[in-house]
Formats: sequence, structure tokens, C-alpha cells
Amino acid sequence: MDPFNVYRGTVVPLDRANVDTDQIIPKQFLKSIKRTGFGENLFDAWRFMDEGEIGKNPNEREINREFILNDPRYQGVSILLGRQNFGCGSSREHAVWALSEFGIRCVIAPSFADIFYNNCFKNGVLPAIISESDLSTLFKDSQSIENYSLSVKLSDQLILSNNGVQIRFEVPEFLKKCLLEGLDDISLTLKHEHLISQYESKHSDISPSD
Repeated sequence: MDPFNVYRGTVVPLDRANVDTDQIIPKQFLKSIKRTGFGENLFDAWRFMDEGEIGKNPNEREINREFILNDPRYQGVSILLGRQNFGCGSSREHAVWALSEFGIRCVIAPSFADIFYNNCFKNGVLPAIISESDLSTLFKDSQSIENYSLSVKLSDQLILSNNGVQIRFEVPEFLKKCLLEGLDDISLTLKHEHLISQYESKHSDISPSD
């Protein structure tokens, strides 16, 4: 997993509350046995006019020109603004995979569903919680300033805009450390590899296999 410390990217404002994981990556795409390939179907039901399914070429589908991610102003974005309770619904980790593969490294919102929030840290995506008033400022600026960008400094827990706005966000210390060092669950386990080996060796001496 790539470490996250200082990240700068352009911003898209998704002005919808209670965005659930089935909207982020619809259920029909969960049939895939792979862990990759979900980015092209992010927000599929909102981005396209037809019903999506595995194997459809997104370049051959009719897009919904009313959806903000299809707006030419917001192409190549990597920071997403959301409203309250972002990532609610089922616990599917695929939702974060889809965001990450699409290019989203940071989601900024006033609140997140708990499981989605933790899944973000496991997959190199920063979910930054800020106040409603600060979020309103970012929404207003991202809608009115072309190529609006933000710098997110995880070590200092600061969001800095290119027009001088500074916003602080809170993050649990342990999750912050994991993201700064690029540690997922497997990496955290491997940090204790020597202790695991010692236990296995001791256990083998006590209960040798036949």
C-alpha cells in the first residue's frame, strides 16, 4: 500500500448525503473474482444511462451528462467532497477499491459509515472528517473556481486550498500512523514476523506433527 503523507489533487464536489456502498459500486460487479477492475464502474448507475454489467466497455456506453463526474471541469480529480454518512450501507470493501482505482486518494465529508471509514485506511485512501461549515466553504469554492485543488497534509492533519483556506481534520492516531507508513493488515502482521516464527517454533516443539 502506498504511504499517504502530503497529497495534492483537484477536487470534485458530490453534493449528495447518505451515499451508500451500492451506489459507489453496484452489487452486480461484486461477482468478479478479481480484486481489481472496479474503478471503471464507480458510481455506475449515476455515470451511465444504461444498466451496467461485468464486461461492458465503458467507452461504448452512453454517459449521464448531468452527473458531476462526467462534467468536463472535473476530469482527472483525485479528491472527493461528500456529505454526511458517506459510505453507508453494506460493508463491501469493493467500494473503496473502486474509489482508489478511479484515482480518488482522499474523501472529505462531515461523517462516514464506520466500516467504510476503516476500509479506507486499509486501502490507502484518507477519509477526512471536517465540520459542516468548513465543508460548505470547500463546496462553494470547488463549484466556483476552475481546477480547484487542495493539499492534504496528514502528518499535520491540515487541508490547504489554493486560495488560502486552512482546515484541520481529526484522525485516530493508530490509523494515521498506518496510512503514513503505508501499512495494511498484512503489513502490520508481518512487522511481528519474528514473534510469529518464535511461537510456531515453540508450538512445534510442544506438539510435533506426526
